Order: sequence, then structure tokens, then C-alpha cells
Amino acid sequence: MSKTHEAGRDDAWEGVVTHLSRGMLDGSNMYHFAEVRRADGPTAEVRIGRRLWKSLAIGDRLVKRPGADPVKE
Repeated sequence: MSKTHEAGRDDAWEGVVTHLSRGMLDGSNMYHFAEVRRADGPTAEVRIGRRLWKSLAIGDRLVKRPGADPVKE
């Protein structure tokens, strides 16, 4: 997995969830992540909200549209 580009609010992508994780990176807040194999090839780890994270399973499809948060489709 490479981080050649930080995900931005105006980015758009779609892909399939390959791994789910969470962690307390700063020692006080829980952060939720999904590793997504994007349709154009690369894999990216994206930060998502707790509610979405709890509803996801490996193999679910995520879509991120410009100006919006990722959603399950």
C-alpha cells in the first residue's frame, strides 16, 4: 500500500473493502479505517466513521463522491 496522495474532500473513487481496522492513534480517540482496493487498481486505507465501519463487511463496495463522505453501495 502506498500513500502517494492523501485523500481529500474533493476526491472521487470507488472500490471493494479488503480489510477493516481501528485504533487509538492519539491515545484518546478511536479511529476507524477500511482498506479499499480501488477500481483503478491501487489499494488505499481510508478513514471512515464508526457507524459506516460497523455496517461494513469484507467484500462490500464503497463509493466516495466529491464533497461527500464514503458510502456503502
